[in-house]
Amino acid sequence: MPGTRQARSVTDVDTAALAGLRDSFAGSVLTPGDFSYDDARTIFNAMIGLRPSVIAQCETPEDIARAIRFGREQDLEISVRGGGHSVSGMALTDGGIMIDLRRMHAAVVDPDARTVRIAGGATMSHLDRASEPFGLATTGGRVSTTGVGGFTLGGGSGWLDRRFGLAADNLLSVSLVTADGNWVRASDDENPELFWALHGGGGNFGVATSFTFRLHPLPGVTAMLLLWPPEAGPEVARAYRDFFESAPDEIGGGLIYLTGPDEEWVPGHLVNRLACAVLVVYTGQEAEARTVAGPLLSLGHQGSMAAEMPYAELQCMLDDPPGYRNYWTAEHLSRLPDEAVDLFCARAHDMIVPSPSQHVLFPQGGATARGNKGYPLPWRGAAWVAHPFGLWEDPADDARGKQWARDVRTDLKPWSTGAVFLNFIGDEGRERVVAGLGADHVDRLEAVKTLYDPDNVFHRNHNIKPHAA
Repeated sequence: MPGTRQARSVTDVDTAALAGLRDSFAGSVLTPGDFSYDDARTIFNAMIGLRPSVIAQCETPEDIARAIRFGREQDLEISVRGGGHSVSGMALTDGGIMIDLRRMHAAVVDPDARTVRIAGGATMSHLDRASEPFGLATTGGRVSTTGVGGFTLGGGSGWLDRRFGLAADNLLSVSLVTADGNWVRASDDENPELFWALHGGGGNFGVATSFTFRLHPLPGVTAMLLLWPPEAGPEVARAYRDFFESAPDEIGGGLIYLTGPDEEWVPGHLVNRLACAVLVVYTGQEAEARTVAGPLLSLGHQGSMAAEMPYAELQCMLDDPPGYRNYWTAEHLSRLPDEAVDLFCARAHDMIVPSPSQHVLFPQGGATARGNKGYPLPWRGAAWVAHPFGLWEDPADDARGKQWARDVRTDLKPWSTGAVFLNFIGDEGRERVVAGLGADHVDRLEAVKTLYDPDNVFHRNHNIKPHAA
């Protein structure tokens, strides 16, 4: 049964078949012992150390099809790597074949049509840098190293979603290779049921070779980062909540507890200490941003930076460093009363500091809430998202870091909508997968899965099982 294969070593893989794969491949085929193997299997979460028997570094859709067929013929578990940011390490497989898309990252912008076609292994940086010269952008992740594929297929929430909607809302078409190695295109006009499923259903239906997105005029953004000592957090968080009850779509960002960075604009008593921060992202000029964000600027912050910048630069500003152990989760909230604020702020003191960990409240609403309610994205209607995002170096901190994130969820359960953005969590069980897709969408998604992947070949994901399974 797919999903129950035992881990295998490369010695179990037919050597003649492996040689045949290499001979037919435009990209590279790596096995343990090859010089670049360990670099190729390193992903964002250093807690995950799985070892594929084969890494297929694809350069063309034909490479992807060959790798899928090879994996199935050799009875190898198949995983797919784009950006490698899945916190549970779904990009890797132990003993199977990893289809690595990172060599496929070309982007072609049509400035007149305001669209971009980008390959399936691209990161947000590839997408943003290609669109920037034309003064165009679309909603991307909140860091530049996130893979476009996994981000989009999970729905795609980012700094611009209140203004332009989710990444999935801006998706015009997807090309992918299915479990039988065939190519298919999905859009509103071609295979529309598959296209619907790709709005939140993740990598369950095939390997995406390219995406076409709608772009929006955006010459630049204004970013402001304001800092307070942690004891000011509850007052700041209440003001932040009240501000977003009537904030325009042009403004987004988040309230973030973090380790104060060692920058000249950060007061010494907050450097490498727990701090409360507000990140303001405004799709416009700084003078306008200061007017709109006036209520936040009047709260007596003790450190600040503000600048107009290209959107691609904003995307790099809070890039999470690789090489750390990771554990994240999330709770989507229908409302944020004072009691919830106090609980959220109190849990910040359980964070591992100093570290790159972040304890975040994201405001939703705007174009995110107004988007297509028929997609399997039940979390889009939440007013707030609490996202404990833990990163640390020492394995001895694993239990503490995980418990902190879980405690945040437990505290905020009374105000939860029950839904969850699956890209924000790891493997938290079947119930959470259903919560991320919407219980009323599951049967329809399973029908699409049955049509395109009846053997559940693509199960290294928040899995949707085919009806036969």
